Amino acid sequence: MESDALFSLGAPAGAPSAPTGSVGVDGFTPVSADSPLPVRMRPAGIDELVGQDHLLAPGAPLRQLVGGVTPMSVILWGPPGSGKTTIAHLVARATDRRFVAMSALSAGVKDVRAVIDTARRQRRSGGPPTVLFIDEVHRFSKTQQDSLLAAVEDRTVTLLAATTENPYFSVISPLLSRCVLLTLQPLDDAAVRGLLRRAVTDPRGLAGALTLETEAEDHLVRLAGGDVRKALTALEAAAASATALGAERIELATAEQAVDVAAVRYDRAGDAHYDVTSALIKSMRGSDVDAALHWLARMLVAGEDARFIVRRLVIFASEDVGMADPTALGVATAAAHAVEFVGLPEAQLNLAQAVIHLATAPKSNSATSAIGAAMADVRAGRGGPVPRNLRDAHYSGARGLGHGVGYRYPHDDPRGVVTQQYAPDDLVGADYYRPSGHGAERTVANRLPLLRGIVRGLPAPARPDAPVPAGNGRHPSGNGHATVADEDGADAVGEGQQ
Repeated sequence: MESDALFSLGAPAGAPSAPTGSVGVDGFTPVSADSPLPVRMRPAGIDELVGQDHLLAPGAPLRQLVGGVTPMSVILWGPPGSGKTTIAHLVARATDRRFVAMSALSAGVKDVRAVIDTARRQRRSGGPPTVLFIDEVHRFSKTQQDSLLAAVEDRTVTLLAATTENPYFSVISPLLSRCVLLTLQPLDDAAVRGLLRRAVTDPRGLAGALTLETEAEDHLVRLAGGDVRKALTALEAAAASATALGAERIELATAEQAVDVAAVRYDRAGDAHYDVTSALIKSMRGSDVDAALHWLARMLVAGEDARFIVRRLVIFASEDVGMADPTALGVATAAAHAVEFVGLPEAQLNLAQAVIHLATAPKSNSATSAIGAAMADVRAGRGGPVPRNLRDAHYSGARGLGHGVGYRYPHDDPRGVVTQQYAPDDLVGADYYRPSGHGAERTVANRLPLLRGIVRGLPAPARPDAPVPAGNGRHPSGNGHATVADEDGADAVGEGQQ
């Protein structure tokens, strides 16, 4: 078994640290002078933990977990740098239980079962209970997670699992139901700032060897985005640069030079992936073009697949813009072609143009609602056989069956539309499409009652006389077909509009 996949603790808390590179008393690699700054600055006790006040009240589950008051299994869910691994360290050091740490990246079912078997033997012989810590538990397959169920159920092990993914999607329900879910929040700017200042002065950190200027501190806080690990890593890089220059202060320029690009919090396969995508869609739907461009930029900087982005834009063009701006779908599909034809980075311009068009376009979800309503009727069993006049009459014997008999060819009528039943008998008169009055769909909304009236043989709706539209009677779309209807709701339809 690889040493980085599984660590076991048998020595009591407080035992001397093992040599560098070996397993520490808490089941993790021990801290040494050359350990990264975020590792050296991990809290030594629960009272040093910051940013999770909602979990730190007296008697709260987190305090019970660290103190070993009750052997509850816990899933820690939170973004990177919010303290999940730190809590595991605190649990390992604060109790007399046997602690085993395992990474889902490298461990398998065999490793899990080995820990459970050892825990079961020790439990039967009166040994200490076992706490099993699994980092990134969302990377375990369903089979691997299933292997934990019985041991967690009968408390052969107390499970402590950490995940950055939404456990309701990434952890199987039976395992989730056997655990207490603790949600960790991203650290706010004040918490990150406080930890930076502690690292500058604490003997475990920079020990006061350098001073962090306010502007540089602001930059590091801004860079962190709530991830204290990122902030401390950036501080360590800036301190190394300042020391190399012989400076006694970490200035803004030094901090910017040491960490020139902020890593965007965005996991292409994780929770943030869906959250940012959702924010892009909702910003476009809400017509906030500037916010939409921000979320697009965030996806691009994080390295998101441009094909994924443009697929969402093509869907949005029909789902949220639809007939209010029929050109939106063309713009989105053109952007999709550009992504394939041009590729990144240049295709970011095509994506930006499409996002701007979609965000500023008039909105209508009538197409979405229409197909949804139609499919609901189909699923409910509505919709009888195809009317005989609409059935295929091109094969031998079809006419003898009555197929196509009575069908009226719309192009033979000067209006381009005729009275005729197209829907199944039990859906005659069903109105699925309900156009909005937004953008180009206003014209359709005016024309549709006339179309339905002719098709269904209903009396023409009352209307004031309307002038013949400009343009020699041609439809505003420029399709060249004569019309007797215009944007103000005149009374018939152009040929070929059906």
